[in-house]
Amino acid sequence: MDLQTIKNRYKLIGNDPQLNRALEVAVQVASTDLTVLITGESGTGKDVFPKIIHDFSSRRQGNYFAINCGAIPEGTIDSELFGHEKGSFTGAVADRKGYFEIADKGTLFLDEVGELPLSTQARLLRVLENGEYIKVGGSKVMKTDVRIVAATNVNLPQAIERGKFREDLYYRLSTVPILIPPLRERKDDIYLLFRKFVSDFSERHHITSHKTLTPEARQLLESYSWEGNIRQLKNVTEQISIMEPGDIIDEDTLRRYLPQLHKSTMPMVMATQNDTGQSLNDADLRDLLYKILFDMRKEISDLRQKVDSLVASGYVEPAQLSPLQHVVNNMPQQSYRTEPEQKGAEEHEYIEIMPSEEHTIDNNDLSLEKQEMAIIAKALEKHNGKRKDAAKELGISERTLYRKINEFGIK
Repeated sequence: MDLQTIKNRYKLIGNDPQLNRALEVAVQVASTDLTVLITGESGTGKDVFPKIIHDFSSRRQGNYFAINCGAIPEGTIDSELFGHEKGSFTGAVADRKGYFEIADKGTLFLDEVGELPLSTQARLLRVLENGEYIKVGGSKVMKTDVRIVAATNVNLPQAIERGKFREDLYYRLSTVPILIPPLRERKDDIYLLFRKFVSDFSERHHITSHKTLTPEARQLLESYSWEGNIRQLKNVTEQISIMEPGDIIDEDTLRRYLPQLHKSTMPMVMATQNDTGQSLNDADLRDLLYKILFDMRKEISDLRQKVDSLVASGYVEPAQLSPLQHVVNNMPQQSYRTEPEQKGAEEHEYIEIMPSEEHTIDNNDLSLEKQEMAIIAKALEKHNGKRKDAAKELGISERTLYRKINEFGIK
């Protein structure tokens, strides 16, 4: 079966060489039982490839389950994956089968595998090594024959350095790595996707008109950074389709639907005035500077993830990296998640903030880690300990904020 037929079957739009290469690897590896690790930014469509691998494998008659590891609370993830015995914990009123038992002879897709707790990682490693596991609260060794496909937008080599992910598990998972390119690297595919989403929306809602872009608007569409990737492009397209009365969309109209904070990839010029035209005082300027540093940290993390993924996938040899890329690749970084947090991922919504001198921003201390800790503490104090609002202002997920609170020891 040729690539275009597969694309049509799974509604994959685009002719980018990186996308084609990822699809070729998925089809080639499907006939084996090798473990596959799919990496790429959020919203790039990583969830399509595990289904392709399953459907083109000898396990296609077996069960296929997709599990979002980041959406399951840490206290129940082991029970979900491996099952539990009756009475093993409060609320365990009966025996329960886990996904590794009910997916036997089939395929298990572990999305957001980088969010697994270390204890669960150890259990998963044992399954990958010999197909054995033990239910929560049990003593009997169970056997399973499951093909594992994992995906993540977390920089796993960096997580290993920080002690958040097991190195042996990483090498077990990444037997065959597949890198899904971000939308901004698929410029020729962006307009194709826009037209597809317009057509789908019109057909779904029985709209006879179809939106088209002027040449200037198309250029803007293709030059935009699309940090939310395909998911963001689809949302923007649907907003335009329902909100704009005319069929012709010009550049100014399109610009209204593109978040201005992320529109440009050029260096940011610091504003020295607020919205009312008044000059910012020193405190406001300092806060703005720390916010820029906070955002730069995320961008460096994304860049380093890209470099690591290219090396891991074999697209680039380490010797080919420029000295500047080596510098970026060795910068200390943190991982960030940008998806909306699933309800119930953490037990507590509020954090009690105790004023402390260690959380005071020091103008003379340029340590990014200390400044990050100070920014987080200040955001929590500003919102009276409400973690959800603080995370929203910081531009990170609530779960990431909770992890950083524990990491920095913020009281």
